[in-house]
Amino acid sequence: MTLFPRGRHATTAKPGAHAADTPADMSRRGLFKLGVGVAVGAAVVGTGSVAAIAGSPGDPSSPTLATKIKNLSGPAETGPFASPWTDLGIPVRCPDGTMLFVGGDTFNGDHVPNPGEAPDDWRAPVGLRSGSADLNNLHIDGSVGGGHANALVDEPHNPVGDKATTAIPSDVFVVDGVMYMHLMRGVIYDTHHTDFWRSTDNGETWEYLCQWPGDLHGGQFQQKTYAVAEGDYCYVLSTVFNRDIASGMLLHRVRKDSLGNADAYEPWGYADGGWDWGKPPTTVFGVRKWGEICFRAMDGKYALTWLNMEPLAIRAMVFPLPTSDLTHTLEQTMILPGAPGKEVANLVANPYGGFIVPGSTFGNFHIVVSQWYDNTNYRFMQYKVDGIVS
Repeated sequence: MTLFPRGRHATTAKPGAHAADTPADMSRRGLFKLGVGVAVGAAVVGTGSVAAIAGSPGDPSSPTLATKIKNLSGPAETGPFASPWTDLGIPVRCPDGTMLFVGGDTFNGDHVPNPGEAPDDWRAPVGLRSGSADLNNLHIDGSVGGGHANALVDEPHNPVGDKATTAIPSDVFVVDGVMYMHLMRGVIYDTHHTDFWRSTDNGETWEYLCQWPGDLHGGQFQQKTYAVAEGDYCYVLSTVFNRDIASGMLLHRVRKDSLGNADAYEPWGYADGGWDWGKPPTTVFGVRKWGEICFRAMDGKYALTWLNMEPLAIRAMVFPLPTSDLTHTLEQTMILPGAPGKEVANLVANPYGGFIVPGSTFGNFHIVVSQWYDNTNYRFMQYKVDGIVS
């Protein structure tokens, strides 16, 4: 995913500021290396079409077919906005009808910084805009900041030992014409705190609302994603933000008029022989190692996409209610790891992300996939996924 690992700190920071009192190991982490050692079969599905088969031992998922539509970021696509190197690209359809892609660690220059090299114009997060929200015509033609994509919030990248802090987005969404953004703050993968912001001008400026300590619920409230449902509530799934640590997945609900109240999030939990709201938060999806997660209400149902770490894949599941039993819900594999230069259909070199593009349906399902495998291949891309079982 993104750069610069982190140490643990106290939980009293103001937005954009982080303590630097914990010793750390080596400078920025090396390039994101997931490898291609996962056993992958392939089958021909129609003329010239190749699909990766997911059903390896211990992998209960079912396969889909994926088609790359285009690169959305890169030197040609986002270089004109001083952002040739960026990832994540969490998509949100703004109230004015444009599509904003919220990127993570973003750099200028002719390559992603190498280990020990000073970053060139490091910003996080950034907003890269497509004037069209049409799934068939997404392309970056603007940014928050004009010709130079600015950081959406204050993030000074403070040193922590020989590391530095950053601000990684986990979700961006709209409720009743207001945009909301959730950020994970500190040195990456050791969250100091998370914070929550809103925008009433299509993402051009952001107002701080609240924050949560990084160790809340055993760290399982760090990486949050929001499904905006019909009625009064949003539903929130969350995990630890560290791919090397096994984490449960928690479910909360929050009234739409209380999104910015850190104490208003009500857990779904199990106690006294049953599940209910307000009981102690309990994992709804077992324990596993999670990458990025994306939770959406769509087509009268709910969809979850995520980076599955073992075995490596970007997966999806569809279920009728936010409180459905996810442990007995079909896992559907959308993207599998492939080798650089041999990417076809579902195979992507070092994939991560997998955020659902607004406007998608289960019959026309689009996701944003990131990849990073060397210092000139760091981007986010648009994929169409066919065969989603809903």
